[in-house]
Amino acid sequence: MMLNKAFDAICEKVEEALKEQCFTRVKAASNDANEMVALFVSENLAYSVVYYTDKQHMVMRECPMTDDGPDNNWKTLATWMFDPEVDTMKEANSIGNDFVEAISAPKAIKKVKTAKKTKAKKDDEGNADPVFLAKRFVTIYPELKDEIKNEEDCYYPFRSVTFFRASVVPKVQDSITRGTDNDIKKLMNLLSAQYNNGDIDTRSIITIVILNSIEEKYDDKMMEYMSDDLKTAFKASRKFRGKEFKPEKPKKQRKTIAQRLQGQ
Repeated sequence: MMLNKAFDAICEKVEEALKEQCFTRVKAASNDANEMVALFVSENLAYSVVYYTDKQHMVMRECPMTDDGPDNNWKTLATWMFDPEVDTMKEANSIGNDFVEAISAPKAIKKVKTAKKTKAKKDDEGNADPVFLAKRFVTIYPELKDEIKNEEDCYYPFRSVTFFRASVVPKVQDSITRGTDNDIKKLMNLLSAQYNNGDIDTRSIITIVILNSIEEKYDDKMMEYMSDDLKTAFKASRKFRGKEFKPEKPKKQRKTIAQRLQGQ
């Protein structure tokens, strides 16, 4: 079965990467038939790979450890769509590589070393920022990868509104107006997942910048595939549709690496 094969391949990649950080894979059983779960623990931190069959979401998450095990206040690190009817091992390998990148970054390794056994605070708002959202769109529009890198290299902080309006919105508009129902479903699933995981800036970009850029006649079709939370937020945001907002203040352009080296 494609789903089992893909899930195992992703978890094997994660397990191999975490071995170097002294994590151990332990048996994990979910009481929810809608979930497939793999659990990796160290002394003070736990990682989990979860697949939600109803949403078709493959999720990498973390939480602190207690003396009794994971405290289960999970923080999402990455979310990918995986449809076993359409996607292949190529997509599974991409997901696995992205999860490995998330847990192997210097910041993540430092967190493992400094983590303490403590209860994580619950928070209704996610922590994924607009840059994280932009990188999730690469799964649908691979050409964005170079544009994101250029934005990160040339500007600090990341010009979120400017970038999404210029690089992402036109692609989304084209997918909604000219794509298939499956294209729209894929987009709405991505936006629903990232709305859940996102901070306040990310949520505003999803509703006001992206969704409000689409012609009103497509609202019902988009909402057909939205999560309840995103649907509610989108309905509330539609009063801002067509209104002008002050643009971001111009940000200083960074010198390229080559330019910086030449100046030394």
